[in-house]
This record gives sequence, C-alpha cells and structure tokens, in this order.
Amino acid sequence: MSPHPDLDRIFKAYDVRGTVPDELNEDVARRIGAAFAHFARAREIAVGRDCRLSSPALAAALAEGITSRGVDGVDLGLAATDLLYFASGSLDVPGVMITASHNPPQYNGLKFCLAGARPVGQDTGLADIRALAEADAYPPAERTGEVRPRDLLDAYADHVLSFVDPGAFRPLTVVVDTANGMGGLVVPRVFERLPVELVHLYPELDGTFPNHPADPIDPRNQEDLKREVLARGADVGLAFDGDADRVFVVDERAQGVSGSEVTALVAIAMLERHPGAKIVHNLICSWAVPEVIREHGGVPVRTRVGHSFIKQVMAETDAVFGGEHSGHYYFRDNYRADSGLIAAVVVLEVLSKAGRPLSEVLAPLRRYHASGEINTEVADQAATIEAVAAAFADGRQDRLDGLTVEYDDWWFNVRPSNTEPLLRLNVEARTPELLEEKTAAVLAVIRGGGSS
Repeated sequence: MSPHPDLDRIFKAYDVRGTVPDELNEDVARRIGAAFAHFARAREIAVGRDCRLSSPALAAALAEGITSRGVDGVDLGLAATDLLYFASGSLDVPGVMITASHNPPQYNGLKFCLAGARPVGQDTGLADIRALAEADAYPPAERTGEVRPRDLLDAYADHVLSFVDPGAFRPLTVVVDTANGMGGLVVPRVFERLPVELVHLYPELDGTFPNHPADPIDPRNQEDLKREVLARGADVGLAFDGDADRVFVVDERAQGVSGSEVTALVAIAMLERHPGAKIVHNLICSWAVPEVIREHGGVPVRTRVGHSFIKQVMAETDAVFGGEHSGHYYFRDNYRADSGLIAAVVVLEVLSKAGRPLSEVLAPLRRYHASGEINTEVADQAATIEAVAAAFADGRQDRLDGLTVEYDDWWFNVRPSNTEPLLRLNVEARTPELLEEKTAAVLAVIRGGGSS
C-alpha cells in the first residue's frame, strides 16, 4: 500500500507535526489514535492537549481511534507537555500530547510516550505507529473503550515542588512570559505556593498566540520579558514555549542565560542533594558544564543531541539530571522526562539561597564564548563533514554526533540535520576574538571557501 501522503509528511524523528487541516486532520488523528492503541497494548492511554484552536477536535478524533481498539482514554484536558509526562509516569500508562509546541498557530501535532513516560521516536515505535496508521486495518475489538476525565493539575504542582524546599525561598520578583501558551495553566498553580511576586505576561490561553510567537529561543520573542524585568527591577525572567516543556531564563539585567549556564546551575543544585551523582549533558553544551559538574563532585556524562539519547543514557547510568543547550532539562525523579517548570523552580531556589543577583551567581559559570548554532545548507552533508575533518586534522576528533574537534583553547561540533539538507555548527572559544576567527575558518570550509 502506498504511504498516506499526510503521514509521509508529518511523521518526524520524534513526533508528528504538520499544518491543519491539509497535513493533519481529524481522520489522520483517528488513524493515529487507533495505531498507537494497537502498538502500545495498554489498558488505557492518557491524552492531553494544548490551547490551539484545532486541538479539541483533534483530541476527540484521537480518542475515537484509541477507544475503537478497546482501550480506555484518560482525558487530561488542557495540559502542558510535562503534565502529560507526569500523568504517564504517575499512572504508569502511555500518553499522547496534542501540541505543536513553538510552531505557528496553523500547526498542530502529537507527542507520544509509553508507560512511565518512556520516549517514542523513529527507532522506538514511531515508524511502527506510522505503518499501522497507513494500513488502518485491524481485527475487530471486543469492546469500545471509554473516556474518563482526570484532573492532575494539583498533583502535578505538588510533584514540581517536590524538587525544591519552598521554605528556603526568599521573596523574589519573577517575571514570566507564557506567550498565551500552556504555561498560563501550570505556572500560576505552582507559583501561588511560593513566596514570590509573580508578574505574568500573556497568561490567557489563546491558540492564536496574539502577542508574539510562543518560541522563546528566538531573542525577538524575549523582548517583552526583558523590558518588564528591567521596568519592575525583577530578580529573574522566565519564558516558556507553547507547550511549556522548555524554559529560557534572563537575569536581573535582562541578559539571556544560556542553556549551558542553566544546565550547570541546576547540576550544582542536584549534586547538593545527590552527592557524587552522574549528570548528563549533550555534546554542544559549553566546556563549563562538565567542568562545573566535576568541581562539585559529580560525574559528567556526554551524549548525542536529542531527548531520546539523553533519556536512554540517563536510564543506563542512573543519572539524576540531564541538560541540553536548547532549553530542555531532564530529571531522573521526573520519570527522566524534561520539565521547564522543574528547572525554573530549582533556579529560583538556588537564587534564593545565594542571596545575590543572578548575574553574580552565574559569573563563575560564564567562562567561554559561544557562537550559537549556525546552519548552512549544503549539497552533501557527509562529504562536507569529511572536508572539515581533513581541514582540522590536527585537532582531537570524535564522531559521537557528527564531528567534534577540540583544541586547547577552542572547539567546534558540526552535525547534520535529520530533516533538512543543513549542517549545524557550534563553536566555543576562550576569547571573543578567537571565537570570531575560528568560526569564520570552519564556515569557510563548510561553505567551500577554503581550509584552516
């Protein structure tokens, strides 16, 4: 049978994502619901949804597919993605989150996990789910499942706060921008239990995202947050993406805090609670991350980029925490799932205990200068990587994820995109001048302009 055209376009490496209704519609959602129910072989499946205008209809169609296979649905209603992971972990059931995260309003999608919030990706079931949805042919079910609502918001808030000691908090002024996304649901329920003054920008759930895109990795979408931090004399600013599983932090001077710096800061806090523990970081995190982990008695574990790799390595090593430069933070005691809100409250606890401005707390962690991710379209990813490897053959090289080359005073990683004809470059150096020089040198090779 030829692939269903919508499924061909919308099944990605880790989730399903597409525009509604031309790529993702109710029939596709029903097919996927039946496929996931057949694949997961569970008695019930938890379903949550974001506030996009298309989410209620897609959720109803997904539930129709799930119940058609004799499986019951646990309807969480409106939810953040990490609330869905909490439901999957605490109830020990598979889960589906209907969300397109940071994408524009016309998009929607589905994220899947197995019982215990175990990830589902291309190599761990997503390809099988796609094949089942394409065929859409099953033996008759013995019964039609039922859908029951379940409100886990308070239990989730309790869980988030179990990672900190609320009694250790000092009064803080915290500006939060949830960009009309799902943070507007979960952030107030957690922060109302903490001694903080919450200044909440765009708390209304509105799937048209009328104020700015719910994509805080783009600095333009942090401008309102930074302006309000300065205007209020706030201690910290927090920006959440559309499904609230990622958080981005700005300090009291409205300067952005990198994902590497947050990873290092949270790692210190986790090592205070779990001395000698393993901490996972992906290979494009700053050199400062493994250095800080070692300095605080922990064991750094380096992984490939991507949540499925992080979670797998955390399970293999029993690591207590894992961080990615992209704003995803994973906790062993959160079923190894990522949670922007848990990371946020840990940062606030560290800030409270320090009794100093966040910029001062972070100063010892700000050791290097980074390029950020630079994407270049190339005709042949593999051949270009080999050209780069040859040009920088005098460096220490490894192939854990693309190509990483290290020198004593700088390093870079270049790796292929899974979905586009792009190479992604990250460079870090000890000085801004060296960073500029070496970034230009690597890009010259990638773009065919020369060698080192």
